[in-house]
Amino acid sequence: MWNVSARTIFTLSGFNFTFEEKIVLFMFSLLWYLLILLLNGSIIIATIMDKNLHEPMYIILCNFCINTLYGTVGFYPKFLLDLLSSHVISYAGCMLQGFVIHSAKSCDFSILTLMAYDRYVAICRPLQYHSFMTKQRVSVFVFFSWLIPLCCMLMNTVTLLGSQLCGSHINRIYCVNWMIASLACSPPKANIASGYFNILFYLGHVGFILWSYVYLIRTCLSSKNSRSRFMQTCLPHLICLFIFMFSLLLDLFYMRFGSKDLAQDLANLMTMEFLFIPPVVYPLIYGLKLTKIRKKCVHYFYIVIKKEKWRVQNGCEF
Repeated sequence: MWNVSARTIFTLSGFNFTFEEKIVLFMFSLLWYLLILLLNGSIIIATIMDKNLHEPMYIILCNFCINTLYGTVGFYPKFLLDLLSSHVISYAGCMLQGFVIHSAKSCDFSILTLMAYDRYVAICRPLQYHSFMTKQRVSVFVFFSWLIPLCCMLMNTVTLLGSQLCGSHINRIYCVNWMIASLACSPPKANIASGYFNILFYLGHVGFILWSYVYLIRTCLSSKNSRSRFMQTCLPHLICLFIFMFSLLLDLFYMRFGSKDLAQDLANLMTMEFLFIPPVVYPLIYGLKLTKIRKKCVHYFYIVIKKEKWRVQNGCEF
Protein backbone atom coordinates (compact mmCIF):
# COMPACT_ATOMS: atom_id res chain seq x y z
CA MET A 1 0.00 0.00 0.00
CA TRP A 2 2.91 2.35 0.75
CA ASN A 3 4.29 1.90 -2.79
CA VAL A 4 0.90 2.71 -4.23
CA SER A 5 0.35 6.02 -2.46
CA ALA A 6 3.90 7.39 -2.23
CA ARG A 7 4.36 8.43 -5.87
CA THR A 8 5.78 11.94 -6.04
CA ILE A 9 7.28 11.94 -9.57
CA PHE A 10 5.50 11.45 -12.89
CA THR A 11 7.09 10.58 -16.22
CA LEU A 12 5.70 12.34 -19.28
CA SER A 13 5.97 9.58 -21.85
CA GLY A 14 5.04 11.57 -24.97
CA PHE A 15 8.63 12.67 -25.70
CA ASN A 16 9.69 9.92 -28.11
CA PHE A 17 11.90 12.18 -30.21
CA THR A 18 15.45 11.88 -31.45
CA PHE A 19 18.02 14.45 -30.32
CA GLU A 20 17.85 16.26 -33.68
CA GLU A 21 14.04 16.34 -33.56
CA LYS A 22 14.15 17.77 -30.03
CA ILE A 23 16.46 20.61 -31.15
CA VAL A 24 14.26 21.48 -34.13
CA LEU A 25 11.10 21.28 -32.02
CA PHE A 26 12.73 23.40 -29.30
CA MET A 27 13.65 26.18 -31.75
CA PHE A 28 10.23 26.12 -33.40
CA SER A 29 8.37 26.11 -30.06
CA LEU A 30 10.51 28.93 -28.68
CA LEU A 31 9.88 31.12 -31.73
CA TRP A 32 6.18 30.21 -31.65
CA TYR A 33 5.94 31.14 -27.96
CA LEU A 34 7.65 34.47 -28.63
CA LEU A 35 5.11 35.08 -31.41
CA ILE A 36 2.28 34.34 -28.97
CA LEU A 37 3.75 36.82 -26.49
CA LEU A 38 4.19 39.47 -29.21
CA LEU A 39 0.71 39.19 -30.73
CA ASN A 40 -1.26 38.99 -27.49
CA GLY A 41 1.00 41.51 -25.75
CA SER A 42 0.47 44.01 -28.58
CA ILE A 43 -3.31 43.94 -28.16
CA ILE A 44 -3.02 44.18 -24.37
CA ILE A 45 -0.64 47.17 -24.53
CA ALA A 46 -2.67 48.89 -27.25
CA THR A 47 -5.87 48.53 -25.21
CA ILE A 48 -4.27 49.79 -21.99
CA MET A 49 -2.43 52.73 -23.57
CA ASP A 50 -5.23 54.07 -25.79
CA LYS A 51 -8.18 55.55 -23.90
CA ASN A 52 -10.30 55.30 -27.05
CA LEU A 53 -10.12 51.52 -26.63
CA HIS A 54 -11.46 51.60 -23.07
CA GLU A 55 -14.78 50.26 -24.31
CA PRO A 56 -16.50 47.03 -23.20
CA MET A 57 -15.65 45.06 -26.34
CA TYR A 58 -11.93 45.94 -26.18
CA ILE A 59 -11.72 45.49 -22.40
CA ILE A 60 -13.14 41.97 -22.77
CA LEU A 61 -10.76 41.28 -25.68
CA CYS A 62 -7.81 42.51 -23.58
CA ASN A 63 -8.73 40.04 -20.82
CA PHE A 64 -9.07 37.31 -23.43
CA CYS A 65 -5.46 37.93 -24.49
CA ILE A 66 -4.28 38.08 -20.87
CA ASN A 67 -5.91 34.72 -20.25
CA THR A 68 -4.19 33.32 -23.36
CA LEU A 69 -0.81 34.33 -21.91
CA TYR A 70 -1.80 32.81 -18.56
CA GLY A 71 -2.66 29.48 -20.20
CA THR A 72 0.45 29.29 -22.38
CA VAL A 73 2.79 30.03 -19.46
CA GLY A 74 1.48 26.81 -17.91
CA PHE A 75 2.72 24.81 -20.90
CA TYR A 76 5.56 26.35 -22.93
CA PRO A 77 8.29 26.93 -20.28
CA LYS A 78 7.95 23.35 -18.98
CA PHE A 79 7.70 21.92 -22.51
CA LEU A 80 10.84 23.75 -23.63
CA LEU A 81 12.69 22.57 -20.52
CA ASP A 82 11.59 18.97 -21.10
CA LEU A 83 12.97 19.05 -24.64
CA LEU A 84 16.43 19.81 -23.22
CA SER A 85 16.34 17.61 -20.12
CA SER A 86 14.56 14.65 -18.57
CA HIS A 87 10.80 14.79 -19.01
CA VAL A 88 9.68 14.21 -15.46
CA ILE A 89 7.44 16.35 -13.26
CA SER A 90 6.69 16.38 -9.56
CA TYR A 91 3.25 15.55 -8.21
CA ALA A 92 2.73 19.17 -7.09
CA GLY A 93 4.02 20.49 -10.44
CA CYS A 94 1.72 18.14 -12.34
CA MET A 95 -1.30 19.27 -10.34
CA LEU A 96 -0.35 22.93 -10.87
CA GLN A 97 0.15 22.51 -14.62
CA GLY A 98 -3.16 20.68 -14.95
CA PHE A 99 -4.92 23.41 -12.99
CA VAL A 100 -3.42 26.26 -15.07
CA ILE A 101 -4.21 24.66 -18.45
CA HIS A 102 -7.73 23.59 -17.43
CA SER A 103 -8.59 26.91 -15.80
CA ALA A 104 -7.25 28.90 -18.79
CA LYS A 105 -9.47 26.96 -21.21
CA SER A 106 -12.44 27.39 -18.86
CA CYS A 107 -11.80 31.15 -18.64
CA ASP A 108 -11.58 31.27 -22.45
CA PHE A 109 -15.05 29.78 -22.65
CA SER A 110 -16.47 32.20 -20.06
CA ILE A 111 -14.93 35.23 -21.79
CA LEU A 112 -16.20 34.07 -25.18
CA THR A 113 -19.66 33.79 -23.61
CA LEU A 114 -19.31 37.32 -22.22
CA MET A 115 -18.32 38.52 -25.72
CA ALA A 116 -21.51 36.95 -27.10
CA TYR A 117 -23.57 38.79 -24.50
CA ASP A 118 -21.79 42.08 -25.25
CA ARG A 119 -22.55 41.72 -28.97
CA TYR A 120 -26.17 40.80 -28.18
CA VAL A 121 -26.71 44.00 -26.18
CA ALA A 122 -24.81 46.14 -28.74
CA ILE A 123 -26.77 44.92 -31.78
CA CYS A 124 -30.15 43.85 -30.40
CA ARG A 125 -30.50 46.66 -27.82
CA PRO A 126 -28.28 49.49 -29.11
CA LEU A 127 -30.14 52.26 -27.26
CA GLN A 128 -29.55 50.55 -23.91
CA TYR A 129 -25.93 49.54 -24.56
CA HIS A 130 -24.06 52.45 -22.97
CA SER A 131 -26.41 52.64 -20.00
CA PHE A 132 -26.15 48.93 -19.29
CA MET A 133 -22.58 48.01 -20.31
CA THR A 134 -20.90 50.56 -18.06
CA LYS A 135 -17.23 50.17 -17.10
CA GLN A 136 -18.21 49.18 -13.56
CA ARG A 137 -20.61 46.50 -14.75
CA VAL A 138 -18.18 45.20 -17.36
CA SER A 139 -15.51 44.99 -14.66
CA VAL A 140 -17.85 42.84 -12.55
CA PHE A 141 -18.65 40.60 -15.54
CA VAL A 142 -14.96 40.16 -16.34
CA PHE A 143 -14.11 39.49 -12.69
CA PHE A 144 -16.65 36.66 -12.48
CA SER A 145 -15.63 35.29 -15.88
CA TRP A 146 -12.24 34.71 -14.23
CA LEU A 147 -13.33 33.84 -10.69
CA ILE A 148 -15.97 31.18 -11.42
CA PRO A 149 -13.84 29.07 -13.83
CA LEU A 150 -10.87 29.29 -11.46
CA CYS A 151 -13.07 28.07 -8.59
CA CYS A 152 -14.55 25.26 -10.72
CA MET A 153 -11.12 24.01 -11.76
CA LEU A 154 -9.74 24.43 -8.23
CA MET A 155 -12.58 22.26 -6.95
CA ASN A 156 -11.81 19.65 -9.61
CA THR A 157 -8.08 19.70 -8.76
CA VAL A 158 -8.57 19.56 -4.99
CA THR A 159 -10.73 16.42 -5.28
CA LEU A 160 -7.68 14.60 -6.71
CA LEU A 161 -5.46 15.36 -3.73
CA GLY A 162 -4.70 12.34 -1.57
CA SER A 163 -5.76 9.82 -4.22
CA GLN A 164 -3.87 6.52 -4.16
CA LEU A 165 -2.09 6.16 -7.50
CA CYS A 166 -1.29 2.89 -9.24
CA GLY A 167 0.95 4.33 -11.94
CA SER A 168 3.41 7.13 -12.66
CA HIS A 169 3.50 7.30 -16.47
CA ILE A 170 1.42 10.02 -18.14
CA ASN A 171 1.03 9.33 -21.85
CA ARG A 172 1.20 13.00 -22.74
CA ILE A 173 3.70 15.81 -23.00
CA TYR A 174 1.95 17.77 -20.24
CA CYS A 175 -0.27 17.07 -17.23
CA VAL A 176 -4.05 17.26 -17.16
CA ASN A 177 -6.40 16.33 -14.34
CA TRP A 178 -8.07 13.55 -16.28
CA MET A 179 -4.76 11.73 -16.79
CA ILE A 180 -4.00 11.95 -13.06
CA ALA A 181 -7.47 10.64 -12.25
CA SER A 182 -6.92 7.72 -14.66
CA LEU A 183 -3.85 6.71 -12.63
CA ALA A 184 -5.88 6.51 -9.42
CA CYS A 185 -6.43 2.96 -8.10
CA SER A 186 -10.08 3.87 -7.63
CA PRO A 187 -11.52 7.02 -9.28
CA PRO A 188 -12.36 9.62 -6.57
CA LYS A 189 -16.14 10.03 -6.44
CA ALA A 190 -15.79 13.72 -5.58
CA ASN A 191 -13.69 14.25 -8.72
CA ILE A 192 -16.29 12.50 -10.88
CA ALA A 193 -19.05 14.61 -9.35
CA SER A 194 -17.11 17.86 -9.87
CA GLY A 195 -16.40 16.82 -13.46
CA TYR A 196 -20.09 16.34 -14.22
CA PHE A 197 -20.88 19.65 -12.49
CA ASN A 198 -18.35 21.47 -14.70
CA ILE A 199 -19.75 19.80 -17.84
CA LEU A 200 -23.29 20.90 -16.97
CA PHE A 201 -22.08 24.38 -16.08
CA TYR A 202 -20.38 24.88 -19.45
CA LEU A 203 -23.25 23.32 -21.34
CA GLY A 204 -25.17 26.28 -19.91
CA HIS A 205 -22.59 28.53 -21.60
CA VAL A 206 -23.25 26.76 -24.91
CA GLY A 207 -27.00 27.25 -24.50
CA PHE A 208 -26.57 30.95 -23.72
CA ILE A 209 -24.31 31.52 -26.76
CA LEU A 210 -26.82 29.77 -29.03
CA TRP A 211 -29.66 31.84 -27.56
CA SER A 212 -27.78 35.12 -28.07
CA TYR A 213 -26.92 34.29 -31.68
CA VAL A 214 -30.50 33.37 -32.50
CA TYR A 215 -31.48 36.93 -31.53
CA LEU A 216 -28.42 38.43 -33.24
CA ILE A 217 -29.15 36.71 -36.54
CA ARG A 218 -32.85 37.57 -36.31
CA THR A 219 -32.00 41.25 -35.75
CA CYS A 220 -29.43 41.31 -38.57
CA LEU A 221 -31.88 39.85 -41.07
CA SER A 222 -34.23 42.77 -40.47
CA SER A 223 -31.62 45.56 -40.48
CA LYS A 224 -28.86 46.33 -43.00
CA ASN A 225 -26.96 48.44 -40.45
CA SER A 226 -27.06 45.62 -37.90
CA ARG A 227 -25.85 43.21 -40.58
CA SER A 228 -22.77 45.38 -41.13
CA ARG A 229 -22.01 45.50 -37.40
CA PHE A 230 -22.51 41.75 -37.17
CA MET A 231 -19.89 41.10 -39.89
CA GLN A 232 -17.47 43.54 -38.27
CA THR A 233 -17.65 42.40 -34.65
CA CYS A 234 -19.49 39.06 -34.45
CA LEU A 235 -17.70 37.26 -37.26
CA PRO A 236 -14.31 37.30 -35.43
CA HIS A 237 -16.08 36.04 -32.31
CA LEU A 238 -17.74 33.20 -34.24
CA ILE A 239 -14.44 32.17 -35.84
CA CYS A 240 -12.67 32.18 -32.45
CA LEU A 241 -15.56 30.26 -30.92
CA PHE A 242 -15.44 27.64 -33.67
CA ILE A 243 -11.64 27.25 -33.31
CA PHE A 244 -11.98 26.98 -29.53
CA MET A 245 -14.72 24.35 -29.68
CA PHE A 246 -12.95 22.30 -32.35
CA SER A 247 -9.63 22.36 -30.46
CA LEU A 248 -11.23 21.53 -27.13
CA LEU A 249 -13.42 18.73 -28.48
CA LEU A 250 -10.49 17.23 -30.38
CA ASP A 251 -8.48 17.01 -27.16
CA LEU A 252 -11.43 15.80 -25.06
CA PHE A 253 -12.40 13.05 -27.50
CA TYR A 254 -8.81 11.86 -27.70
CA MET A 255 -8.45 11.95 -23.92
CA ARG A 256 -11.64 9.97 -23.37
CA PHE A 257 -11.73 7.66 -26.38
CA GLY A 258 -8.21 7.78 -27.87
CA SER A 259 -6.74 4.44 -28.92
CA LYS A 260 -3.45 3.25 -27.45
CA ASP A 261 -2.50 2.09 -30.95
CA LEU A 262 -2.52 5.68 -32.23
CA ALA A 263 0.90 6.89 -33.41
CA GLN A 264 2.62 9.00 -30.75
CA ASP A 265 3.27 11.91 -33.14
CA LEU A 266 -0.40 12.07 -34.11
CA ALA A 267 -1.43 11.81 -30.45
CA ASN A 268 0.91 14.68 -29.56
CA LEU A 269 -0.51 16.78 -32.40
CA MET A 270 -4.07 16.21 -31.18
CA THR A 271 -3.23 17.09 -27.58
CA MET A 272 -1.06 20.13 -28.39
CA GLU A 273 -3.26 21.69 -31.09
CA PHE A 274 -5.27 23.90 -28.72
CA LEU A 275 -2.02 25.16 -27.14
CA PHE A 276 -0.39 26.00 -30.49
CA ILE A 277 -3.03 27.26 -32.93
CA PRO A 278 -5.64 29.29 -30.96
CA PRO A 279 -3.15 31.50 -29.01
CA VAL A 280 -1.80 32.82 -32.33
CA VAL A 281 -5.01 32.80 -34.37
CA TYR A 282 -7.14 34.68 -31.79
CA PRO A 283 -5.12 37.95 -31.76
CA LEU A 284 -4.56 37.76 -35.53
CA ILE A 285 -8.30 37.50 -36.20
CA TYR A 286 -9.19 40.40 -33.90
CA GLY A 287 -6.14 42.43 -34.89
CA LEU A 288 -6.95 42.19 -38.60
CA LYS A 289 -10.73 42.52 -38.33
CA LEU A 290 -11.17 45.26 -35.71
CA THR A 291 -10.06 48.54 -37.30
CA LYS A 292 -9.19 50.37 -34.07
CA ILE A 293 -6.99 47.55 -32.80
CA ARG A 294 -5.27 47.13 -36.17
CA LYS A 295 -4.51 50.83 -36.58
CA LYS A 296 -3.24 51.19 -33.03
CA CYS A 297 -0.95 48.14 -33.28
CA VAL A 298 0.43 49.31 -36.65
CA HIS A 299 1.01 52.78 -35.16
CA TYR A 300 2.98 51.36 -32.20
CA PHE A 301 5.09 49.14 -34.44
CA TYR A 302 5.79 52.12 -36.71
CA ILE A 303 6.99 54.17 -33.74
CA VAL A 304 9.24 51.35 -32.51
CA ILE A 305 10.77 50.83 -35.97
CA LYS A 306 11.27 54.58 -36.42
CA LYS A 307 13.03 54.89 -33.04
CA GLU A 308 15.23 51.90 -33.86
CA LYS A 309 16.25 53.41 -37.20
CA TRP A 310 17.04 56.71 -35.49
CA ARG A 311 19.16 54.92 -32.86
CA VAL A 312 21.09 53.00 -35.52
CA GLN A 313 21.68 56.12 -37.62
CA ASN A 314 22.93 58.08 -34.61
CA GLY A 315 25.11 55.19 -33.58
CA CYS A 316 26.67 55.08 -37.04
CA GLU A 317 27.38 58.82 -36.92
CA PHE A 318 29.41 58.36 -33.77
